[in-house]
Amino acid sequence: MKQALNALVSVYMRELRAYFLTPLAYIFIAVFLLALGAFTFEIGHFFESDRADLSSFFAFHPWLYLVFLPAVAMRLWADEARGGTLELILTLPAPTWSLVIGKFLAAWTVAGAALLLTAPMWASVNWLGAPDNAAIALAYVLSFLMAGGYLAIACALSAAAGNQVVAFVLSVAVGFLFTAAGLPIVASSVAGAAGPGLAEGIGAFSLITHFEAAQRGVLEARALVFYLGFIGLWLTLNAIWVGARKGG
Repeated sequence: MKQALNALVSVYMRELRAYFLTPLAYIFIAVFLLALGAFTFEIGHFFESDRADLSSFFAFHPWLYLVFLPAVAMRLWADEARGGTLELILTLPAPTWSLVIGKFLAAWTVAGAALLLTAPMWASVNWLGAPDNAAIALAYVLSFLMAGGYLAIACALSAAAGNQVVAFVLSVAVGFLFTAAGLPIVASSVAGAAGPGLAEGIGAFSLITHFEAAQRGVLEARALVFYLGFIGLWLTLNAIWVGARKGG
Protein backbone atom coordinates (compact mmCIF):
# COMPACT_ATOMS: atom_id res chain seq x y z
CA MET A 1 0.00 0.00 0.00
CA LYS A 2 2.84 2.37 0.86
CA GLN A 3 4.42 1.71 -2.52
CA ALA A 4 1.14 2.50 -4.26
CA LEU A 5 0.73 5.78 -2.36
CA ASN A 6 4.32 6.76 -3.13
CA ALA A 7 3.69 6.12 -6.82
CA LEU A 8 0.44 8.12 -6.65
CA VAL A 9 2.21 11.11 -5.11
CA SER A 10 5.11 10.81 -7.55
CA VAL A 11 2.81 10.76 -10.59
CA TYR A 12 0.72 13.60 -9.13
CA MET A 13 3.77 15.84 -8.63
CA ARG A 14 5.14 14.92 -12.04
CA GLU A 15 1.91 15.91 -13.79
CA LEU A 16 1.48 19.04 -11.70
CA ARG A 17 4.96 20.19 -12.68
CA ALA A 18 4.12 19.44 -16.31
CA TYR A 19 1.12 21.75 -16.02
CA PHE A 20 2.72 24.65 -14.16
CA LEU A 21 6.24 24.57 -15.61
CA THR A 22 4.73 25.03 -19.07
CA PRO A 23 2.23 27.66 -20.24
CA LEU A 24 -0.60 25.09 -20.34
CA ALA A 25 -2.11 25.67 -16.89
CA TYR A 26 -1.70 29.44 -17.06
CA ILE A 27 -3.31 29.67 -20.49
CA PHE A 28 -6.19 27.43 -19.39
CA ILE A 29 -6.82 29.43 -16.21
CA ALA A 30 -6.60 32.80 -17.97
CA VAL A 31 -8.90 31.85 -20.85
CA PHE A 32 -11.33 30.08 -18.51
CA LEU A 33 -11.59 33.14 -16.26
CA LEU A 34 -12.03 35.50 -19.21
CA ALA A 35 -14.71 33.29 -20.75
CA LEU A 36 -16.53 32.86 -17.46
CA GLY A 37 -16.47 36.60 -16.84
CA ALA A 38 -17.72 37.36 -20.34
CA PHE A 39 -20.57 34.86 -20.06
CA THR A 40 -21.54 36.05 -16.59
CA PHE A 41 -21.56 39.77 -17.33
CA GLU A 42 -22.56 39.88 -21.01
CA ILE A 43 -24.91 36.93 -21.44
CA GLY A 44 -25.95 36.40 -17.82
CA HIS A 45 -26.53 40.16 -17.32
CA PHE A 46 -25.02 40.04 -13.84
CA PHE A 47 -25.50 43.73 -13.02
CA GLU A 48 -28.86 44.08 -14.79
CA SER A 49 -30.37 41.29 -12.68
CA ASP A 50 -30.19 43.58 -9.63
CA ARG A 51 -29.74 40.58 -7.31
CA ALA A 52 -26.91 39.89 -4.90
CA ASP A 53 -26.33 36.27 -5.90
CA LEU A 54 -24.19 34.23 -8.26
CA SER A 55 -26.90 32.34 -10.14
CA SER A 56 -25.84 33.82 -13.49
CA PHE A 57 -22.23 32.94 -12.65
CA PHE A 58 -22.80 29.28 -11.76
CA ALA A 59 -25.21 28.71 -14.65
CA PHE A 60 -22.33 28.68 -17.13
CA HIS A 61 -19.99 26.37 -15.22
CA PRO A 62 -21.15 23.09 -16.82
CA TRP A 63 -20.89 24.44 -20.36
CA LEU A 64 -17.43 25.89 -19.86
CA TYR A 65 -16.24 22.73 -18.11
CA LEU A 66 -17.56 20.75 -21.05
CA VAL A 67 -15.11 22.46 -23.41
CA PHE A 68 -12.20 23.54 -21.23
CA LEU A 69 -11.63 20.52 -19.02
CA PRO A 70 -11.19 17.99 -21.84
CA ALA A 71 -8.47 20.31 -23.13
CA VAL A 72 -6.73 20.01 -19.75
CA ALA A 73 -6.99 16.22 -19.45
CA MET A 74 -6.67 15.05 -23.07
CA ARG A 75 -2.87 14.93 -22.85
CA LEU A 76 -2.60 12.87 -19.66
CA TRP A 77 -2.43 9.42 -21.29
CA ALA A 78 -2.38 10.34 -24.99
CA ASP A 79 0.90 12.23 -24.48
CA GLU A 80 2.45 9.18 -22.86
CA ALA A 81 1.43 7.03 -25.83
CA ARG A 82 2.67 9.58 -28.37
CA GLY A 83 5.98 10.13 -26.58
CA GLY A 84 6.63 6.43 -26.06
CA THR A 85 6.74 6.81 -22.28
CA LEU A 86 3.52 4.89 -21.60
CA GLU A 87 5.32 1.55 -21.51
CA LEU A 88 7.90 3.05 -19.15
CA ILE A 89 5.36 4.42 -16.66
CA LEU A 90 3.45 1.14 -16.72
CA THR A 91 6.58 -0.73 -15.63
CA LEU A 92 6.59 1.12 -12.31
CA PRO A 93 6.17 -1.27 -9.37
CA ALA A 94 2.77 0.17 -8.50
CA PRO A 95 -0.86 -0.74 -9.20
CA THR A 96 -2.51 0.91 -12.19
CA TRP A 97 -5.09 2.64 -10.02
CA SER A 98 -2.41 4.71 -8.26
CA LEU A 99 -1.14 6.03 -11.60
CA VAL A 100 -4.68 6.80 -12.75
CA ILE A 101 -5.61 8.65 -9.57
CA GLY A 102 -2.33 10.56 -9.52
CA LYS A 103 -2.87 11.91 -13.02
CA PHE A 104 -6.54 12.69 -12.34
CA LEU A 105 -5.78 14.58 -9.12
CA ALA A 106 -3.19 16.73 -10.90
CA ALA A 107 -5.75 17.79 -13.51
CA TRP A 108 -8.36 18.33 -10.79
CA THR A 109 -5.91 20.57 -8.93
CA VAL A 110 -5.60 22.78 -12.01
CA ALA A 111 -9.39 22.98 -12.26
CA GLY A 112 -9.59 23.77 -8.54
CA ALA A 113 -7.04 26.57 -8.93
CA ALA A 114 -9.12 28.11 -11.72
CA LEU A 115 -12.27 27.88 -9.60
CA LEU A 116 -10.48 29.38 -6.58
CA LEU A 117 -9.43 32.38 -8.65
CA THR A 118 -13.11 33.25 -9.22
CA ALA A 119 -13.36 34.19 -5.52
CA PRO A 120 -13.46 37.94 -6.36
CA MET A 121 -16.93 37.28 -7.82
CA TRP A 122 -18.03 36.05 -4.39
CA ALA A 123 -16.49 39.11 -2.76
CA SER A 124 -18.28 41.35 -5.27
CA VAL A 125 -21.77 40.11 -4.42
CA ASN A 126 -21.03 40.57 -0.73
CA TRP A 127 -20.01 44.14 -1.47
CA LEU A 128 -23.17 44.71 -3.53
CA GLY A 129 -25.60 43.18 -1.06
CA ALA A 130 -26.25 40.38 1.41
CA PRO A 131 -26.17 37.07 -0.48
CA ASP A 132 -26.75 33.61 0.95
CA ASN A 133 -23.09 32.74 1.50
CA ALA A 134 -23.88 29.21 2.61
CA ALA A 135 -25.62 28.56 -0.71
CA ILE A 136 -22.69 30.06 -2.63
CA ALA A 137 -20.17 27.95 -0.71
CA LEU A 138 -22.23 24.83 -1.41
CA ALA A 139 -22.43 25.68 -5.12
CA TYR A 140 -18.64 26.07 -5.21
CA VAL A 141 -18.15 22.63 -3.63
CA LEU A 142 -20.60 20.95 -6.02
CA SER A 143 -19.08 22.82 -8.97
CA PHE A 144 -15.68 21.41 -8.00
CA LEU A 145 -17.15 17.90 -7.86
CA MET A 146 -18.87 18.45 -11.20
CA ALA A 147 -15.53 19.54 -12.68
CA GLY A 148 -14.12 16.25 -11.42
CA GLY A 149 -16.82 14.43 -13.37
CA TYR A 150 -15.88 16.10 -16.65
CA LEU A 151 -12.20 15.49 -15.98
CA ALA A 152 -12.77 11.82 -15.17
CA ILE A 153 -14.47 11.37 -18.56
CA ALA A 154 -11.59 13.09 -20.34
CA CYS A 155 -8.92 11.12 -18.46
CA ALA A 156 -10.55 7.81 -19.33
CA LEU A 157 -11.01 8.69 -22.98
CA SER A 158 -7.43 9.95 -23.20
CA ALA A 159 -6.35 6.46 -22.16
CA ALA A 160 -8.77 4.78 -24.57
CA ALA A 161 -8.02 6.96 -27.60
CA GLY A 162 -4.26 7.35 -27.32
CA ASN A 163 -4.51 10.55 -29.38
CA GLN A 164 -5.05 14.03 -27.99
CA VAL A 165 -7.38 15.32 -30.70
CA VAL A 166 -9.52 12.18 -30.71
CA ALA A 167 -9.61 12.19 -26.90
CA PHE A 168 -10.74 15.83 -26.86
CA VAL A 169 -13.52 15.30 -29.40
CA LEU A 170 -14.77 12.14 -27.68
CA SER A 171 -14.65 13.81 -24.26
CA VAL A 172 -16.69 16.79 -25.42
CA ALA A 173 -19.21 14.51 -27.14
CA VAL A 174 -19.65 12.20 -24.14
CA GLY A 175 -19.65 15.13 -21.73
CA PHE A 176 -22.36 16.81 -23.80
CA LEU A 177 -24.56 13.72 -23.51
CA PHE A 178 -24.23 13.74 -19.72
CA THR A 179 -24.95 17.48 -19.69
CA ALA A 180 -27.82 17.70 -22.16
CA ALA A 181 -29.64 14.82 -20.42
CA GLY A 182 -30.73 17.28 -17.75
CA LEU A 183 -32.03 20.02 -20.05
CA PRO A 184 -35.79 20.74 -19.95
CA ILE A 185 -36.10 20.38 -23.72
CA VAL A 186 -34.64 16.87 -23.54
CA ALA A 187 -36.85 15.94 -20.59
CA SER A 188 -40.00 17.15 -22.34
CA SER A 189 -39.09 15.37 -25.58
CA VAL A 190 -38.39 12.06 -23.83
CA ALA A 191 -41.49 12.42 -21.65
CA GLY A 192 -43.63 13.00 -24.72
CA ALA A 193 -42.17 10.01 -26.54
CA ALA A 194 -41.67 7.46 -23.76
CA GLY A 195 -43.28 8.83 -20.62
CA PRO A 196 -42.15 10.93 -17.64
CA GLY A 197 -40.55 7.95 -15.85
CA LEU A 198 -37.88 7.49 -18.50
CA ALA A 199 -37.36 11.24 -18.76
CA GLU A 200 -36.73 11.45 -15.02
CA GLY A 201 -34.41 8.46 -15.18
CA ILE A 202 -32.32 9.98 -17.96
CA GLY A 203 -32.22 13.34 -16.20
CA ALA A 204 -30.86 11.66 -13.06
CA PHE A 205 -27.65 10.85 -14.98
CA SER A 206 -27.06 14.47 -15.97
CA LEU A 207 -24.18 16.37 -14.43
CA ILE A 208 -26.25 19.57 -14.26
CA THR A 209 -29.35 18.04 -12.63
CA HIS A 210 -27.54 17.51 -9.34
CA PHE A 211 -25.90 20.92 -9.52
CA GLU A 212 -29.15 22.87 -9.73
CA ALA A 213 -30.22 22.02 -6.18
CA ALA A 214 -26.86 23.21 -4.84
CA GLN A 215 -27.36 26.57 -6.56
CA ARG A 216 -30.54 26.95 -4.48
CA GLY A 217 -28.61 26.18 -1.32
CA VAL A 218 -29.96 22.65 -0.94
CA LEU A 219 -27.44 19.92 -0.11
CA GLU A 220 -28.69 16.57 -1.36
CA ALA A 221 -26.89 13.41 -0.33
CA ARG A 222 -27.75 11.86 -3.68
CA ALA A 223 -25.83 14.66 -5.42
CA LEU A 224 -22.66 13.80 -3.50
CA VAL A 225 -23.19 10.10 -4.14
CA PHE A 226 -23.80 10.76 -7.83
CA TYR A 227 -20.69 12.89 -8.41
CA LEU A 228 -18.37 10.66 -6.41
CA GLY A 229 -19.82 7.54 -8.03
CA PHE A 230 -19.59 9.13 -11.49
CA ILE A 231 -15.93 10.02 -10.96
CA GLY A 232 -15.24 6.56 -9.57
CA LEU A 233 -16.89 4.87 -12.56
CA TRP A 234 -14.85 6.75 -15.14
CA LEU A 235 -11.62 6.32 -13.19
CA THR A 236 -12.34 2.59 -13.06
CA LEU A 237 -12.78 2.57 -16.83
CA ASN A 238 -9.57 4.58 -17.06
CA ALA A 239 -7.72 1.93 -15.04
CA ILE A 240 -9.21 -0.88 -17.13
CA TRP A 241 -8.18 0.73 -20.42
CA VAL A 242 -4.69 1.53 -19.14
CA GLY A 243 -4.43 -2.00 -17.74
CA ALA A 244 -5.36 -3.40 -21.14
CA ARG A 245 -2.42 -1.55 -22.66
CA LYS A 246 -0.21 -2.85 -19.88
CA GLY A 247 -1.37 -6.36 -20.51
CA GLY A 248 -0.87 -5.97 -24.22
